[in-house]
Amino acid sequence: MRTRIRRIAANGLNHFVRDSGPESGPAAVLLHGFPDSGAVWSKASPLLAEAGFRLIAPDLRGFGETDMAPRVEDYDIHAGAAKDILGILDHLNIARAHLVGHDFGAPVAWALAALHPGRFISLAALSVGHTRAFLAAGAEQKWRSLYIVLHQFRGLCEWAYRFNNWALLRRHWSLHGEIEEAIRQLARPGRLTAGLNWYRCNASLARMVNPPRPGAFGEERVKIPTLGVWSSEEPYLTEAQMTGSAAYVDAPWRYERIEGAGHWIPYDAPERLAALLIGHWRAAAAG
Repeated sequence: MRTRIRRIAANGLNHFVRDSGPESGPAAVLLHGFPDSGAVWSKASPLLAEAGFRLIAPDLRGFGETDMAPRVEDYDIHAGAAKDILGILDHLNIARAHLVGHDFGAPVAWALAALHPGRFISLAALSVGHTRAFLAAGAEQKWRSLYIVLHQFRGLCEWAYRFNNWALLRRHWSLHGEIEEAIRQLARPGRLTAGLNWYRCNASLARMVNPPRPGAFGEERVKIPTLGVWSSEEPYLTEAQMTGSAAYVDAPWRYERIEGAGHWIPYDAPERLAALLIGHWRAAAAG
């Protein structure tokens, strides 16, 4: 599989984008999360490309080789990342695409699907369900999300993660498919803070305690075919926050549980994931 590396100026930043598969094929945008880059899709992308799809995998703002934004508020999903993705698609002259998001890439994908349904054929959310379903998932989800509290403490959190050769991350991310590369990326000046700013902006304590009212960001319901994927060994997110997402989809909804995989589904189960995505994309395109 040939990967075309593109550097695209959009929404005030320079973005590093992996563009693979046939350029004439149906396009799919693959959005990663924390602490990753577009490389998280490296195992699944060749399988998707073989099926004839064009894969657009950007490094989201602050991650990988894409520019960092200077302020915490610059990492707002709606004003930042969602507009970045639309700008990248415009630059590549891609009018419509399938949309996939994992980890923090999933909330970006949910937002794009809800607010810009004309630009996307289908949505696939991996691990993270609709924001409203996440907030309504109950005490267990709140317990699993306690690490987000640590992420709010600027300076202290950075110190804790770097302490003793990144021991905290090595312990909690022991199942990450490329842990050493992830740490190398975060160890560069400013990069760890940039990644944590995603939490400090979009999952601040104020927002967790007093979430924005429904509709505060515009239309939140999704009106394109949607696939939700959750994995049985997921430590951070409950199954309920994914299955509950069906209540926010006014289009065909499908839920799939991948047994034996952990949080990093693209690394743990690329063949199963690729098969699900290919089936979902073909069904959505066929109407």
